[in-house]
Amino acid sequence: MLKNIFASRNRKKEDKKVVIVSGLPRSGTSMMMKMLVEGGLPAVMDSLRQPDEDNPNGYFEIESSKSLKEGNNKWLYSAQGKVVKVISYLLEFLPDDLSYDIIFMERELSEILASQRKMLQRRNEISELSDAEMEAQFREHLRAVKYWTARKPNMRILYVKYSEMVKSPESLCESIVDFLELPLDEKAMQSVPSQSLYRNRS
Repeated sequence: MLKNIFASRNRKKEDKKVVIVSGLPRSGTSMMMKMLVEGGLPAVMDSLRQPDEDNPNGYFEIESSKSLKEGNNKWLYSAQGKVVKVISYLLEFLPDDLSYDIIFMERELSEILASQRKMLQRRNEISELSDAEMEAQFREHLRAVKYWTARKPNMRILYVKYSEMVKSPESLCESIVDFLELPLDEKAMQSVPSQSLYRNRS
């Protein structure tokens, strides 16, 4: 009897989903991470990338996520029941034997490009691609991601528009809580989106 109880508890632990916040760079993923953390969802992150002018509230990242392509994914198994940020280019390298609820941030590409341009300027870096080339690559990538994730049985995905979240967080926070089926603090989540940080509008 005790054995069955412990087995049931272990199954419940193993069945917990990993919550993923994803999207293109500069699409609002850090904002969403902060919202979920404020709402009470534990995050998998480190402190290697500190807040700066580009992300005053922090990046909420874990460096290990950047090496998923190289097969560095063992750390994800301790992320069940937690949230982790994984950029859209690395979603395909998530292990198939875990289940995921993905919140995918969408933002106008013109705004993403403007934000990236300013970030590169602050870092004295130059992009090798023109805005037109980068936009074409982004569009093709997003089409591929949406096609691929829709066919993965271990993934559920909710698309959230950055501009709408900043403008009216109340209804979208409710949708996110309903999607995740978790007892998160919606009021705390709603306090995070800031018009003052929406600096690159189309």
